[in-house]
Amino acid sequence: MKPTVLIAAVLMAAMPVFAQPQAWAWDDGTVPYVQTPMEIVERMLRMAEVGRDDYVIDLGSGDGRIIIEAAKRGARGLGVDLDPNLVKHATENAKKAGVEDRVRFLTKDIFETDLSGATVVAFYLLPDFNAKLLPRLLKLKPGTRIVSHDGGIGDWPPDERLEMRAPEKPVGVGGVSRVELWIVPADAKGAWTSELPMHGGHWRFSIKQKYQELDIDVAAQGRDLLVRNSRLRGEEIKVIVTGIVNGRAWHHYFVGSLKDDRITGEVTVSDGNNKRSFPWTANRTR
Repeated sequence: MKPTVLIAAVLMAAMPVFAQPQAWAWDDGTVPYVQTPMEIVERMLRMAEVGRDDYVIDLGSGDGRIIIEAAKRGARGLGVDLDPNLVKHATENAKKAGVEDRVRFLTKDIFETDLSGATVVAFYLLPDFNAKLLPRLLKLKPGTRIVSHDGGIGDWPPDERLEMRAPEKPVGVGGVSRVELWIVPADAKGAWTSELPMHGGHWRFSIKQKYQELDIDVAAQGRDLLVRNSRLRGEEIKVIVTGIVNGRAWHHYFVGSLKDDRITGEVTVSDGNNKRSFPWTANRTR
């Protein structure tokens, strides 16, 4: 979908009526439907790393191309659209592609669609629609991938962004498309403690969080240490810390998986000459 309403109206007035849906159509009289170029579909699926274990939901599925291409990769999928003609056309396209047993298309409002089972959610919608979806998307299971064509999601920064030319794109100037990926983050905020008997003993981590962006304070042996970098990608958390532990300067690379109130993983420590790894477990205290 695309918000260029005036251009859409001019083009539609000048075009004859065909039996098959065109690049331009209308779903509910408010949001124009524009086909996503196939090379953008391919890039969206690659960015979201869609595979046979995935369940993909496409909001505003149009002719079904995103769900059909996902099914060709072994995924299952659901496409929803308000236009019953497009739903019928998408269902026919799935049969022609031989993937009808892996996909469904429904005439349904995107805001009434249950997203809870999705591992990937895709859309090409107006930015205002994306922003309204934001609270529901953040409630999905950590690690769920969200991929969008030409539209951000409120103030949620993407984990990945790519701009590429798509010459067959029917709207805009120069055929430039933006593909963005978000990964639903786990809840990391709060105070955490960890015991590393062979390296510093008692550690404290204080984490502030906005979306996947973290602000972390770390201390060990009563000393504040420097957090050089951090990343939260779904349930995976990485933290790089430098500072004095046991009387020597160390570089620490913490990597763990966050589930509920526990992080499990390992920390690799190095002083430039020696390198060691220890199991790392952290527990949320509040």
